[in-house]
Amino acid sequence: QVQLVESGGGLVQAGGSLRLSCAASGRTFSTYAMAWFRQTPEKETALEREFVAGISYNGRVIKYSDSVRGRFTISRDNTKNTVTLQMNSLKPEDTAVYYCAAGRTPANTGVYDWDYWGQGTQVTVSL
Repeated sequence: QVQLVESGGGLVQAGGSLRLSCAASGRTFSTYAMAWFRQTPEKETALEREFVAGISYNGRVIKYSDSVRGRFTISRDNTKNTVTLQMNSLKPEDTAVYYCAAGRTPANTGVYDWDYWGQGTQVTVSL
């Protein structure tokens, strides 16, 4: 079992930055790939969450969605059981609830491919 808790969301102006963190419990964190997904208000179900970024258990494999590549950076610290999403050059269309997830393959972009989820943190980007 892995429990995930996100933090760092908030309100920011377009062009600004935010840093999201996900703290994981459990001694097996370092064996899981980690990812960030997001869900916008018009997406009513968890199945419609959008993959944002994924990182392998050892940090060597990273995947980004086309919409955030070059602006967002995912990283992890296995000594602290944390995964971070640095978000720069934010746009209003980045507004969403951001979720941390744990699974086995960092490049899997489907919601079904991820085993554990946090409760989410709201990110709002204003004009």
